[in-house]
Amino acid sequence: MSAKRLPETIAHVRITRQSWQHGFLEGEVNAGEFEWHFQWHFRRGELAVKPSQGRALIKEPLGRFLEQQDYQLEPGGDYAFTIRAEL
Repeated sequence: MSAKRLPETIAHVRITRQSWQHGFLEGEVNAGEFEWHFQWHFRRGELAVKPSQGRALIKEPLGRFLEQQDYQLEPGGDYAFTIRAEL
């Protein structure tokens, strides 16, 4: 019996703006053929992702990534994480 592998997609994140004073990070994320812009207000715990197409697929994993990596993320930095889905 062989174990079936879950599909995976690598999401690429670029931080474009950051303000610790105002409590937010902005950036872009691409996965598969999708591209989104996000703004994370970490003090309020709010993550906005645009456009809406495919947003349900990326919002939760992106939020987890941002929370885990928050103090390590810097403007101009390129990061990646794995999503357990095929986009």
